[in-house]
Amino acid sequence: MEPKQSGFVQSIDRAIDLMECIVRHPGGIRLSDLAREVELPVSTVHRLLITLDRRKFVQADSATNMWVIGDRANSVGNAYGHHENLIIPARPVMKRLRDITHETANLGYILDGETITLAQTESREIMRAISPPGGRVPILNSGMGKAIVAHWPSDAIDHLITTHGLRTMTKKSMLTREEVFDDIRRIRKRGYALDDEEFVIGMRCVAAPVWSKSGEPISSLSVSGLAARVTHENIEDVAKHVMAAAKELTDIIGGYPS
Repeated sequence: MEPKQSGFVQSIDRAIDLMECIVRHPGGIRLSDLAREVELPVSTVHRLLITLDRRKFVQADSATNMWVIGDRANSVGNAYGHHENLIIPARPVMKRLRDITHETANLGYILDGETITLAQTESREIMRAISPPGGRVPILNSGMGKAIVAHWPSDAIDHLITTHGLRTMTKKSMLTREEVFDDIRRIRKRGYALDDEEFVIGMRCVAAPVWSKSGEPISSLSVSGLAARVTHENIEDVAKHVMAAAKELTDIIGGYPS
């Protein structure tokens, strides 16, 4: 048996084992067979499956009593697969952006009402990053999220607000639809988005969209750093470099703005 590392959570580890086992059975697998393969009691496996089912990571076929992978797991996997091809071409672009601005460069995308940091090139400064790779931030509290959403149709933005709400992370977070659409208009006009201490007080993020081959804002690039360094006086200069980097990555992947 391998030693457990600090921070190890057994229930999560077991849930992942279950999903990996289910994936190996495309036609589904019965509860008893699943329990036998992962070497856990049926009662334990059933409790874990109920939780995963509630979050739509697995689901039971009522006709066959077979457990299969759920829509949520597929959407997460497809989203990562869709975006992971960005990481390799983005790395040198992000490194140059980091070196020019001296701040952390980030690559992010949107999934289920949150902005997810896909990759990051850290600044050498203290207090370097708002969200580490894999970290999640509410879309409308995130510069990277807003850079993408700003190019959605207005009804899609309104649906986002209705579905996921507006999160009060700091005293600077947007609280109303009017504030959101005012911010969207500013983003569309100037070409970049700003998280002005809306997720963490004392931290700012400047972001611009990366466009796909189909003319969609597939992702976004940003720099994040202390508000004392990313100041209102130098934001325009920082934004110029962020937008140039986003355009460079867009060109590399053969994308174009709609």
